Formats: sequence, C-alpha cells, structure tokens
Amino acid sequence: MDLQQISELERAARTGRGELLRLGIGVLFIVGVMFYAGMRGNGETSLILVMAAMIGGYMAMNIGANDVANNVGPAVGSRALSLAGALVIAAVFEAAGALIAGGEVVGTIRNGIIDPDLIPDADTFVWIMLAALLAGALWLNIATAVGAPVSTTHSIVGAVLGSGMAAAGPAIVDWATMGNIAASWVVSPLLGGLFAAGFLYLVKRSITYQPDMAEAARRMVPLLVGLMAWTFATYLILKGLNKVWKVGFVAALGYGFVVGIGVTLLVRKLVSGRSGIVANTKQSVNRLFTVPLIFAAALLSFAHGSNDVANAVGPLAAIVDVVTHEGVISKAAAIPTWVMMVGAVGIALGLALFGPKVIRTVGSEITELDQMRAYCIAMAATITVIVASQFGLPVSSTHIAVGGVFGVGFLREYLKSNYDRMLSEIKAHHPEGDQVAIEGFIARFEKASVEEKGVMLRDLKERSKNAEDPAHFSKGERKNLKKVYRRELVKRSQLLRIAAAWVITVPASALMAAILFFTIRGMMVS
Repeated sequence: MDLQQISELERAARTGRGELLRLGIGVLFIVGVMFYAGMRGNGETSLILVMAAMIGGYMAMNIGANDVANNVGPAVGSRALSLAGALVIAAVFEAAGALIAGGEVVGTIRNGIIDPDLIPDADTFVWIMLAALLAGALWLNIATAVGAPVSTTHSIVGAVLGSGMAAAGPAIVDWATMGNIAASWVVSPLLGGLFAAGFLYLVKRSITYQPDMAEAARRMVPLLVGLMAWTFATYLILKGLNKVWKVGFVAALGYGFVVGIGVTLLVRKLVSGRSGIVANTKQSVNRLFTVPLIFAAALLSFAHGSNDVANAVGPLAAIVDVVTHEGVISKAAAIPTWVMMVGAVGIALGLALFGPKVIRTVGSEITELDQMRAYCIAMAATITVIVASQFGLPVSSTHIAVGGVFGVGFLREYLKSNYDRMLSEIKAHHPEGDQVAIEGFIARFEKASVEEKGVMLRDLKERSKNAEDPAHFSKGERKNLKKVYRRELVKRSQLLRIAAAWVITVPASALMAAILFFTIRGMMVS
C-alpha cells in the first residue's frame, strides 16, 4: 500500500469519525431526555412519557437540521456569514425564540387536521400522537439526508392525518383544511419567488444599472435597509413576539415604521459620513448589505423558534396533557417548561450537528448568491408571510424561502439572456467588418443607464432603417441575431428534486404514520 492510498484511508476515517461524533452527541441528547422524562412519571405513565419525550427530542433535532437552513442559508451562500457564525447565531436565537416567545398554548391537534371527538379513547389519542411525531421526524431525517429543504409543518400535518385516518377512518379528517395546505404547495414558492425577483429587479434598476453605482448606493441603500428594518420589526412583533405581546396588524406596522425610519437615518449618516465606504463597484455595494443580513438571520431564527417549536413539542405537549389529566382529551394544552426546553435544545443541537448540508443546498447549490440577492430573499420571506397571513392564505416559510432563491436565479437568467440579445442586436445593425464601431458602441452601451440604453437601441434601429443597405452584416452575425441566449444560472436538478420532496411530504409522512400507528397499537394491546 503506497502513501497516497494511506492518505486516502486516513481522510475517509476522519470523515467517518466526524459522522460518528455527531451521531453520538445526538444519541446522548436523546438519552438525557429519556432519563429526565422518566423522573416525571411512574409505571405505565412513565413509559409513555419517556417514549413521547424521546421522539419529541428526535423531532426537534430534525427540525433544526432541516428547517432552520431557510433562515441562514442565503446569508451563508452570499458570504455575509460564515457557516460557523451562522450556526452559532441561529442556534442561540432559535432557542431564545422558543423559550422567550414560544407557544404559550398550542392546539394538540395540529391546525384542526382531525376531529378529537371522533377518537374513541385517550389511549388511541396517545398512539396517534406518538405515531405522528415519529413519522414526521423520520421524514425530516430522510429529507435532510438527501439535502432537500422541506416544510416541517407539512411533515407533522401529514403525519397527524395518516395516523388519525388509521385510527378512525377518513371521516376524522378536515378535508377543507387539507385542501388549503395542498394549495400552499403552489402559493408559497410562487409568492416567495415573485417578491424576491421583484426586489432584485428594484435593486438592479436603482443601483447596479446606474452609471454611478456609488452615488446610487448612497441614495438607495439607506432606504432599502430602512424598508428591511420596517418589515422585520413588523414581522417580529406579529410572528415572533405574539405570544408575549399582543399587538394588532396596524399597530405592528406603526411600530415597525418607527424602527424603519430610525434605521434609515442611521444608515444614511454612516454611508454619507465616510466617503470611502462606497466605491463604484458591485462588490463595494454588496458589502453594505452584510450587517443587515446578519440581523435578518438572527431575527428570522428568533421568529422561527417562537413559532415552529410547536411542530416539535405540540404532539408531545398533547400526550403530556392527556397523561397528567388521566385520559381527558382537551383541544388545547399548555406546554410545560421542560417540554419547551426539549424543543429548544433539540432544535439548536440538530442545527449544529446536521444543519450544514441543507444550509449549503439553500445557500449555494441552487443558484449563486451575493449579499444583494440574499437581501431580496430575506425581504421576500418576511413580506410574503405578513401579506399571506393577513389574507388568510396558507403558506410555508420553507417553501417561501426556497421559492425566493429560485425566483432570484430565474430573474438573473432572464436578464442575462435579454442583455445577450441586445448585444447581438447591436452587432447585427452594424456593417460587416466595422468592429471598431461595434466595440465603441458596446463600451458606451455598458456605461449607460437603463433609460439611456433604451434610447441608444431605438436610435440604432432607426439609423439602420434609413440606411441604403442596412443588411450588411455577416452570416455569423445573422445567426447571433436569431439565436436565443439562455444561460442556466439555476440548477434544474435541484429544482426537480426539491419540488418532488415538497409534493410527497404530506403523503409520505401520512403513510409512515399510519404504519407506525398500527405497529404501536399492536405493541400496546398485546
């Protein structure tokens, strides 16, 4: 065996040791949850609590590994944050959101998917919740293993649907609610993509397409960052702090507006006060969005922790409620502090151990991101949730964020293709061999503003029409004129893989939950 083979074996061994270490830490967390839950009950009650708590901890870890990528993935992909920095920020703020502003009260039957009155007894209810929790966690684990970001809400909803139907048949399901959830498969990514593309086009028209980018940035970046502060403050009040601070939509907009004005004035002072802070380059403008993106990642993580921790511990809280109240099935259950801790720590740990794979998928494996594009995705994520919630539209934060990434990528493709067509048109309207004139015109064209570009193209066409023989261009230039350019800046394989994972999330978790329900019931009855 030569030295190269030995080096390859050592590298493989190091990778294996890293995987084993992560797995070992995860197992230790589950074991710790098992011992802690075991002290809170006795006899059969203790066994059920231990099983539910262990599965709840496993679910929380999988939420951290998969869903949190949406909050920090764009910031990592744009290099506003390092992967290590993103993991620390997300873990801290996810846990803080869960513990400070997490669900004070949560519906034990997620989103009214099934009717608890049709459940025959408390034991069946506990089996339904156990099966749903385990199935949702298993599906998230599979999705994370292949690097597909999926909706944790849809995972647990599908699981409750499947175990509920296994227990009491199709009549137990609220099919109208399920129809709304199915609609969100289309609504969420579409809205996220449209908003992200719209913001990117605004940024390009107002800054990067301007001849003097530095001056345009000094004028527009404070407004854009202020708009971001307004949006995020409103989002945080409505979605992140709604359990501890009840504020209406109009009042939240007002508070957010005050924050936005303050941030706008602060950023304008910083940008104007240092003349060297903005150069006439795209890289210089990008750097101005770095700090706002770090705050965005933190605030999105806080809001996510305060809302989606219920996906991990909602069914667990339901089981704890039934066990402690000796079989009484209530439609809402307060979440005990220890249950909340399981969710908060599990999400943070899952993110740190297994989150990087999905973070890389969202941040760099769909399309290339910079800070301006990541800004647009963050804005799309918050505005879509706010708008959709006011109109009662069912949306998924995962689908919105990933849809935003695709929206940014497809807009870039369109703009690149359009620019290539314009260059081809310039060449086609110049006589063959007049390369100096072509290069001079293109040089002026690239420096012109968007409006000036349009005027130049119209003048070029008009002069060509009035010339005696406007068709004096070569065969190669004719081919360029007819050719439709398409630079693929979005990986189609990722699009198909993620879309497939989204579509099968509910049925896959439902099927697994039904199988697990029959398995658990068989074990308990026997």
